Amino acid sequence: MNIIKKVVIKQIITENSKEVLKKKFNKHQMRLEQECQQLLFEQRKLQNKKGISKQDLHDRFQQEIKNRKEKLKLLAFKTEQLEMLEIGSEIVESEVEALVEVEIGTHWNELMEQTAIVLKDGVVVRIDN
Repeated sequence: MNIIKKVVIKQIITENSKEVLKKKFNKHQMRLEQECQQLLFEQRKLQNKKGISKQDLHDRFQQEIKNRKEKLKLLAFKTEQLEMLEIGSEIVESEVEALVEVEIGTHWNELMEQTAIVLKDGVVVRIDN
């Protein structure tokens, strides 16, 4: 029988991976800022339409803009933390699911221990069981 198990993907920070993460954060930040501008534009466009409550419209758009600004704050924090990370340190990048075979006699506790795949510049360097 096969079951699905969560596997943590970790990354060893190198100069290259640090630069890639910075670019990724900057790209995400620019996208969120563009979305805020687009939402403001859409809000102004819809305010002139009849039959729409201006207060409801304002509240909905402001909530969406607020959500994106919170994400921007989180991104700024992540960027700040990235600057402090030393080369060689490990960070959790993501989580994937893996199929694991379970048979009679399998040690359940060993099977359920957290597994991690460790990457360095996109190459698997070790698998921690």
